[in-house]
Formats: sequence, C-alpha cells, structure tokens
Amino acid sequence: MSFAVSASPAKVIQNAGKDTTRRSANFHPSIWGDHFLQYTCDSQEPDDGSNVKHLELKKEIRRMLKADNKPSRTLELIDAIQRLGVSYHFESEIDEILGRVHQAYQESDLCVNENDGLYYISLQFRLLRENGYRISADVFNKFRDIDGNFKPSLAKDVRGMLSLYEATHLRVHEENILDEAHAFATSHLESIATHQISSPLAEQVKHALFQPIHKGVQRLEARHYISIYREESSHNEALLTFAKLDFNKLQKLHQKELSDISRWWKELDFAHNLPFTIRDRIAECYFWAVAVYFEPQYSLGRRMLAKVFPMTSIIDDIYDVYGKFEELELFTSAIERWDISAIDELPEYMKLCYRALLDVYSEAEKDLASQGKLYHLHYAKEAMKNQVKNYFFEAKWCHQNYIPSVDEYMTVASVTSGYPMLSTTSFVGMGDIVTKESFEWSLTNPRVIRASSVAARLMNDMVSHKFEQSRGHVASCVECYIKQYGATEEEACNEFRKQVSNAWKDVNEECLRPTVVPMPLLMRILNLTRFLDVVYRFEDGYTHSGVVLKDFVASLLINPVSI
Repeated sequence: MSFAVSASPAKVIQNAGKDTTRRSANFHPSIWGDHFLQYTCDSQEPDDGSNVKHLELKKEIRRMLKADNKPSRTLELIDAIQRLGVSYHFESEIDEILGRVHQAYQESDLCVNENDGLYYISLQFRLLRENGYRISADVFNKFRDIDGNFKPSLAKDVRGMLSLYEATHLRVHEENILDEAHAFATSHLESIATHQISSPLAEQVKHALFQPIHKGVQRLEARHYISIYREESSHNEALLTFAKLDFNKLQKLHQKELSDISRWWKELDFAHNLPFTIRDRIAECYFWAVAVYFEPQYSLGRRMLAKVFPMTSIIDDIYDVYGKFEELELFTSAIERWDISAIDELPEYMKLCYRALLDVYSEAEKDLASQGKLYHLHYAKEAMKNQVKNYFFEAKWCHQNYIPSVDEYMTVASVTSGYPMLSTTSFVGMGDIVTKESFEWSLTNPRVIRASSVAARLMNDMVSHKFEQSRGHVASCVECYIKQYGATEEEACNEFRKQVSNAWKDVNEECLRPTVVPMPLLMRILNLTRFLDVVYRFEDGYTHSGVVLKDFVASLLINPVSI
C-alpha cells in the first residue's frame, strides 16, 4: 500500500489552538533544567600542565605499540587501548599491527599456535573482526570434543570463557559454531556471576552479561573500563593515566558543545511555546550524538546531529500524538517543498517547528560551504523528506484504524524508526572521506542501514507498544504480528528478538573488508545500532529518560574521571 502526498495543500489552517479532542502523551519534562548552560562555550581552560602530560603519554604509548613485543602482549595492549576509548589516537599504528597479524593468518591458514589457549584465540578473533578483518570461526574447532561439543573443561577458564563470550558477538550468518559458543559461554558465565564471590574478574563477567563490548556505547564502556583496568595487577600505568586525561579532555569539549546546543534549545522554548507536551530531551539527544561519534574531528557533524535528533522527536510527536490529519497533510507538503514560504499555510504550532527545522540545516551551510561540501545538505534534506513522508503513511493508517501485515508495516516503520535518515545525516560534516557516491549509497537503503533500521523499529516497538497503544498510536509490529498470525505477545516478541539478532549479524558482516564505503562511515551506522542495545533493550529509555539515561548522561557529560 502506498499513499501519494499532495504537492500543494488543499486548504490553509491558521491556528490549531488547544483542542480537548486531540491526543496527549503526557511526557515527563526535562530532568536537567538549565544545568548544561553553565559550561561556557568560549571559555579558556586553565593551563594546569595536563595538556603537556597528555602529549607526552601519547608519544610513550605510540612507542609501546611500535616495540618488538610478544604478539600476545601487543594484542592485549591494543585491546586495552580500544576499551579505554583512546584508540582514535593510534588508528594507523593499530591497523598496521592487525594487518600483519591478518596477513600471517592468510599465509599460514592458521591464525594461532596450537598451544594458544581460549583467551588468546578469542581475543585475536575479536580484535581482527572489530577492525574489519575477516577471520574464520574455524579457529575455535580445537576447543570442541569428538562429538562436536565445546569441552566442559573450558568452564574452569573464566578469563577464557569471558573472552570467548565477547568474541561471539561479532558473529555473522552461517556461523553455527559461534552460535553454539555463545550459548555455551553465556550459560557458564551466568553460573559464575551468580555463585562466584566478588572479584575484579567476576565484576567483569557481570558487566559483560549485561553489556557486551561490541554492543556498548563506546564512551560509556570506556568510562566503565577505566575503573576496571586500574584494578588489574598487570595494568599499564601510563596508558591508564593517558585514558583518564583524554576522557576529561574530551568531556570538556562535549560540555561546551552541549552548552551551545542547550542555549539554542532554550531560545526555541518548545516546552512552553507548543500547545502539547513534547519529549524535552536535549541532553539525551546530545548524548545520542556522542554515541554516534565522540571524536574531536567530528564536532560539526555531532552538533548538527544533536539538533536533528530533537527536531525529529518533535515532528514524531506531531504525527503520532497532536496533529490532526488535515494538518499533517499540510505539514508533509511543506517539508517536501522545503521552502520558508510554505510556512504561511501551516497552523501556528507547526510554524514554530517548521522554521526551526529549516534553520538547523541552514546553519550548517556556512561551515559546509567553506569546505566545498554544501552538497551534503541536499542528501540530508532528502533523507528528512523521506522520513516525514513515511510518518504521514503511518498517520493515515492510524486515521483509518488500519492494521497492516508485518511486512507492509516494516516497509514504512523501519523508515520511521529514524535510522535511515539519521545514518545519512551522520555523514554530514565528516570531511573528505564522504563523497557524493557515499550519500547516494546511503539513500538506496543498503543492507547495513536496513538491518540497523529493522533493529531500531523492533526494539523500540517491543518496549514501547503498550504505552503508545494507550494513547491511540498506530499499530506497532507487535499488534501487526498478533493479528496476522493469531499469536500471543510473548510469541511475537520472541520472533522479533530473533530478527534483531539476525540484523546484528547483517551489520557485522557489512563491516568486514572489503567494504562498500569507507569504514568510518560504517562505524556511524554501527554506533547508531549500539545505542539501541543500550537504551531500548529493556524499556524506552529515551521517552522515560529519568531511568536509564540519567546516569549515562551524568557519567559522560557531568562527572569527570578522578586522576
């Protein structure tokens, strides 16, 4: 089923006003108030010597990577560097080392020595896959018995089991051995987490079961690992100090950016200027952008994405909650035109949103024009137009009380998850590595974006459908599945969890070399997918931000690491 969106409005609605017949979601207000305005955007940090220390330690770590160490020690160093969140300083060195490891694997068809244990083989497998290198899962065959089962004796090696567990999250389709390894490791680690007394390793097991490395938000995992790493007797003091200094250095940059964005948001004052309750989540939206890319060189893209997030959230609420169908027709047409002159045809509350949306993209023009990258905005706008067009499709379903089939629903709802649009938008401001071909590719809904979008829609619907149905929302994937197959809610969710797992395998596979587009672009999509696992696994952490996201935002954007 498809619906044509009229290019010209049928009539003009001057003011919607407050109407008791309109729906309301009663979203809770911001839990942060004006807290983030205090981080002055143009203030100079005092020279306390930390920058000099940071630079000296960076040189020392680079020397460590170039030293002729045992392969196992070098891989452990790379693992620590990545988990502490500072690998962006040493990308070329790490890629060179792993390239040599992978070359040795290709030449010998054996990546490991027969004497290597479960920990080291699993670590090597994970590091190569994390960095896009293809390595066969057959390296784990040595740990199976004559019947093809994983040897029970492996359960005694807790460190090895944990390493195996983390490696299994990089699996792709048709890797049955890794599916089996995942079940095997999970079962034994859960037993360890329940019965073993508290210890640094036991705490790592508990955290891994809750949040695997591969599916975690990188900044959150770095913050957590700093506290874990310093408890390890073999930790590298120089690396630990560098990670702490780097975390705080980046946090100050992020605080300044969020201060600027919070000031922009406060001036718009949507919470008071709109006649309905919005999800006032500007700090959470910036956290989302940091999850996509935290590195300093992506400041322009991060700042734009952090503004597109809340604007999309408001538009979503207009279509899902407050807007009347005839108003939504007008708004959809106005977005398609993308011209400020279309504002006169909209009701007053929509004018606020429409003007602010166009301004977000216009503000980016100066920076992009000076770089010769103005064409980036064309693709970002096209992605937003497609987003809104599909919002309208859903609004029409809701208006008609229509419940589509699951496939029909997902055709539209995977787009309204926002992830196709956000994937394309995340490329804006990433410099020379992004080309017109990259943007064209993103708009074709390629496999990796399609998989990420499916995961986004299914995970969101599973945790939010009861709340949304209570206010007359369009049918979710859960309701569609129940109607189509006569299933229970539990059966529907079990099926969707399998589909999310398969979507992750698609994402993993698309991030293996040779890649269709440069790896940094795929990392944006991977990071968007990671955000889902952190914020939507158990509940709608964005809508109900006072539960899950509160501590996350505080740990990344308020509380520095103790040096």
